[in-house]
Amino acid sequence: MAPLKELGIDRFPTLFYQKYWHVIGNDIARFCLDMLNSRNDIEVINRTNIMLILKINSPRNTGQFRPISLCNVIYKIISKVLVNRFKRVLDLCIDDNQVAFVQGRQINDNILVAYEILHSFKKKREGSVRPFALKFNMSKAYNRMLCRLGFCNDWITLAKRYITFVSYSVVLNGIQRGEIRPTRSLRQGDPLNPYLFIICAKGFSTLINMAKCEGLIGGAKKTHLFFVDDNILFGEATTEWENAMKLVVAEYEQVLGQLVNFEKSLIYFSSNVGVDKRE
Repeated sequence: MAPLKELGIDRFPTLFYQKYWHVIGNDIARFCLDMLNSRNDIEVINRTNIMLILKINSPRNTGQFRPISLCNVIYKIISKVLVNRFKRVLDLCIDDNQVAFVQGRQINDNILVAYEILHSFKKKREGSVRPFALKFNMSKAYNRMLCRLGFCNDWITLAKRYITFVSYSVVLNGIQRGEIRPTRSLRQGDPLNPYLFIICAKGFSTLINMAKCEGLIGGAKKTHLFFVDDNILFGEATTEWENAMKLVVAEYEQVLGQLVNFEKSLIYFSSNVGVDKRE
């Protein structure tokens, strides 16, 4: 962990723990083990400050701020332990379409594949197949996916405790204000966040692969690519493909109880897709 990165609610930087580990190390280790064995109340270290970082000059609404969660160092230590355990089996659980945060995989691979596919769309000016690409975001449903992937109940409960029992205070002009107790979403700045995020993508990826095997969707050999927080679907600009994907999305939402977020979606059509088909 970076020694002088953002401070948590206790105001102690990582450097303090590194510098004086010979004094406090045994106590911290004992405390973390008690937490991992579910003997201590997680809320004592799970209070988090949120700072709003400007995305642009002169913002006019909250969407133009980037919220950054400032977690306590002790929480990050415990979260790192969970991450190190998680990473050992992640490669066995996650499809090849997802490359982010999985050891042995490079996110550049998906970037290059996406670039080549979109480049072929630009060059395609004729033919009966009218491909397109759809970029979208996905909500999180990590606890149900962990269960379906065969993780033991103790591990799922442990991970869920550190995500569920959290409270936020917003820092405005250097002053902590209010208390927020969220019921969904994951924290930026939490080491466990990206790994739970890609677990959520696994469920959607499985449903897409099943639909492809059953012949419900087609039009592209590569049906989807998943990145850190963005996903790309490749398909054919037909009513049949649209209806089939709606069924996939509906099943995902029903089974996992979450939503696919199309609010920030983008669509890219190949050159041979007419205006009437795009609408």
